[in-house]
Amino acid sequence: MAGYLTTHVLDTARGAPAAGLRIVLARITPEGAEQLAEMTTNADGRTDSPILPAERFACGSYELTFHAGDYLRATGQAGEAPLFLDAVPIRFGINDAGAHFHVPLLLSPYGYSTYRGS
Repeated sequence: MAGYLTTHVLDTARGAPAAGLRIVLARITPEGAEQLAEMTTNADGRTDSPILPAERFACGSYELTFHAGDYLRATGQAGEAPLFLDAVPIRFGINDAGAHFHVPLLLSPYGYSTYRGS
């Protein structure tokens, strides 16, 4: 059974899912980054489908870039320019081709955290 990759974003400052946040997924290789997907979070702060589905899932190094600045501007949380957080890249490894990897982002205008979820 092949694995897959999911993500979601929670806005911890508002205590709500971060809807409408653009996310880009890239595979990192010695030659550079290869963009694999671009999605926007739904009303639940999740993508409508896995950002890396089973048929494209493989072990390797990846980077999710969360376009937090655009989201913070749209929700009135941006503050003065330049923003403290704009694009938030999270680089991580997938080492089990049969597992579900979940990489969420907990976001506020001045901080974020992530973890390997379930």
